[in-house]
Amino acid sequence: MVKELETDMKDNKARCCWCGDIPIYVDYHDNEWGRPVHDDKKLFEMLTLEGAQAGLSWLTILKKRENYRTAFDNFDPAKIALYNDDKIKELLANPGIIRNRLKINATITNAKAVLHIQKEHDSLDKYLWSYVDYKPITNHFEKIQDFITTSPISDKISKDLKKRGMNFVGSTIIYAFMQATGMVNDHFTDCFVYEELTKETS
Repeated sequence: MVKELETDMKDNKARCCWCGDIPIYVDYHDNEWGRPVHDDKKLFEMLTLEGAQAGLSWLTILKKRENYRTAFDNFDPAKIALYNDDKIKELLANPGIIRNRLKINATITNAKAVLHIQKEHDSLDKYLWSYVDYKPITNHFEKIQDFITTSPISDKISKDLKKRGMNFVGSTIIYAFMQATGMVNDHFTDCFVYEELTKETS
């Protein structure tokens, strides 16, 4: 492979090229991206942040992540669903997050939908992971050109979430969410995380 994997000279680990050498990005790649998430608040956090990224870089979101957690009550959907106009004004004045009214309103709307999903399926975790039969899908990408941005499953999830009134849940956003939460393992096959994850699921 040519420049598809970056090798850190300090630890000699081959990594997916997209994380580069920026510490916060490398840490996210090594310890989070592609690793299965089953906590409802964490799942809602990632769904919200993927939506917030629309039109921006993921690095921008990562840098604001702690601010988001503080501003949005650690992504507790029960609390966010109760946000009123005063809270929205407060969020719009918060320089630590993306001050986009549509995205903020979507977070509140989506939190309400998550509460309905939890009642219907016991948890957001069970609802989402049922689409992949409760186990990660392992892809076998060797180069950047192999990457995909949507799938039939992300199409299905997106369609259902939209029916439930959720916003910023298009298929591309949902596929990125699936990658981030380990519903799919899209690390390059030569990446050390790919090897770790495939061992865990074998």
